[in-house]
Amino acid sequence: KKMIGTQRQVTARRKDGSTFPCVLGLSETQKCGLFCGFIRDLTQEKKSELEMIKKNQELGNNQSLVLGIINASFHALFVIDEAGIIQMVNDKSCHSFGWTKEEFVGENIS
Repeated sequence: KKMIGTQRQVTARRKDGSTFPCVLGLSETQKCGLFCGFIRDLTQEKKSELEMIKKNQELGNNQSLVLGIINASFHALFVIDEAGIIQMVNDKSCHSFGWTKEEFVGENIS
């Protein structure tokens, strides 16, 4: 009775013995007291989730590359938001002005 009217993620087994992720739902018919089971294959959804995680990791790697390039600059560079608050500085900024990155970040440029 605890499962009736709910859905649960489970691993199902195909006839060939392979498994796949799915959602299993059980409900009871109103008039004749029969139970119905519903299975929804989540294989494609799980594959899409993994692809999104991989893309996010690649973006993180790209972000590291961009930060490396910014830090390699011969010029002092600042990233500020629309309110003029410093969000990021490169190493050259710290060297030129004598401040640490922690001292810069959060300060207003005006």
